[in-house]
Amino acid sequence: MKRALFGITRFGKYAKYFLASMAFILQMQEEVSAQGKGNWTWGGEMDPLQEQFEVVHYSLDLEILPKIKGINGMMEMTYRALGALDTLRLDLISNYEVIKVESNGTAQRFDHHGDLLDIYPDTVSQQVKIYYRGRPPIAENPPWAGGFTWSEDGEGNHWVGLSCQHEGAKIFMPCLDHPSSKAENGVSLYIKVPFPYGVAANGRLLNQTTSSGYNYFQWATAYPISNYNVNFTMGRFHQEDKRYTSIDGTEVPMKVFVLAEHKEHAQGLLQVLENSVQTQEKYFGPYPFPKDKIAVVETPYLGMEHQTINAYGNGFKYTKVGDTAFDWLLHHELGHEWWGNKVSVADWKDFWIHEGICSYGDMLYYEANEGKQAYLDRAAAAKKQITNDQPLVMAPNTNSAAAYHPDIYTKGAFVMHSLRFVLGDDQFFPMLKAFLQEDRFTYAHQVSTEDFVAFVETYTGEELKGFFDMYLYSTKLPKLKVKRKRKRRYDVRLSNIDFSLPVEIETSDGIEVVELSRDAVRVKSDEKPIVDPNGWYLFDE
Repeated sequence: MKRALFGITRFGKYAKYFLASMAFILQMQEEVSAQGKGNWTWGGEMDPLQEQFEVVHYSLDLEILPKIKGINGMMEMTYRALGALDTLRLDLISNYEVIKVESNGTAQRFDHHGDLLDIYPDTVSQQVKIYYRGRPPIAENPPWAGGFTWSEDGEGNHWVGLSCQHEGAKIFMPCLDHPSSKAENGVSLYIKVPFPYGVAANGRLLNQTTSSGYNYFQWATAYPISNYNVNFTMGRFHQEDKRYTSIDGTEVPMKVFVLAEHKEHAQGLLQVLENSVQTQEKYFGPYPFPKDKIAVVETPYLGMEHQTINAYGNGFKYTKVGDTAFDWLLHHELGHEWWGNKVSVADWKDFWIHEGICSYGDMLYYEANEGKQAYLDRAAAAKKQITNDQPLVMAPNTNSAAAYHPDIYTKGAFVMHSLRFVLGDDQFFPMLKAFLQEDRFTYAHQVSTEDFVAFVETYTGEELKGFFDMYLYSTKLPKLKVKRKRKRRYDVRLSNIDFSLPVEIETSDGIEVVELSRDAVRVKSDEKPIVDPNGWYLFDE
């Protein structure tokens, strides 16, 4: 299958771990806050013109030109008009020259102004081809301040990466750049690079050829995909593969792409990847993209959760957790295959669902491989980092710059930790797996916090409005009061809430669970009782 495009043929253990992950989170917030202005963010209020159509499929032809740090591209987009469509408005930054726009071979009028591309279709065909070229923005501090990373490996070979979670895919391709838009039939990538370089990208490799000093790669996804997850990395790679048997018995290709100079690390990275997949599946169910692959690629930046090709640049620095080798970065980014890529939010106001539940999965790795106390230690470390200076759920139409706050990771994970205790393991973990299996919440169907809360209440039969209103929608915390009444008698209550919470209380006789609310509970103990000794909740004490 061939098509021409500008001459291209188409184709301290816990402390150490926690400090590293928090440094990643804090730097992300600072960089995005510093650079996230105007159209260099994405999300926010939807442009009315972009509400008039839906993306069905992207097909991107791209030539990577490392010597001049440029690209030539052709994007073929199939879309579904939702009514009369006089203007097809896409996003594409002004770095690029749009050469021509076609539909079924017929030239279309267009206007590329600022970071917007308006096309005026004169056919009924709901397909458009956009030919463009230029120099993409150079990533100043990837992945926090993204763009293209034009790097070299230790042997002087080109090594090119792309990061755009904060800027959106408009920095490298024409698209409908909004979190509410997922290409429902996925993306096809046809990438041309100089010989002898390789390309690792989303989905499965369908074809690879070499001709006239160039390599051509054809990748395609079998699932819907968010724009910021479309990704590719160019380099001199060594690849290792295996067949992974998922928890449901499905065999899934598992791959790692490392620089050729690091090939001695490939087998170790493959094992670390398998360790993490097994743990994620234990708590969240089968790997979400079995028709594609499980994969990581070594990148010239720290990392990011690109669907089926997670970026990894953590230097093969593993921690021993139980009997396993663990990489905090790999595990976190892999967790987004469930929370972020399969379950995706339509508005960045709900971004805690991606980052908070995924970060909770990081804690669970310790429980699965070292036991409950290791998990509680991880939760305690996260608790110390919570600022609680704004609600987890933000205002509607939040953009990517405003969405990044450390608490979406730390407090988001801790709310899940608290919810686990409220529901108990017998309800909590099956509920998470059930949510991930609901068609209306997965793949092309996006979710909100309201969807998640409603599902939890329906699934469990519990009334949890007070819990979620306090911990997700406000910065208010239950105010804990412990008052000595007389010898061996103490009154314990949460003085500012209108609901009750099951809480552990440690007395001289041991630990018991009581329902605490605004009304005092009388507790007997030789010494002052310790409320919540295992740290399941955030309290105002």
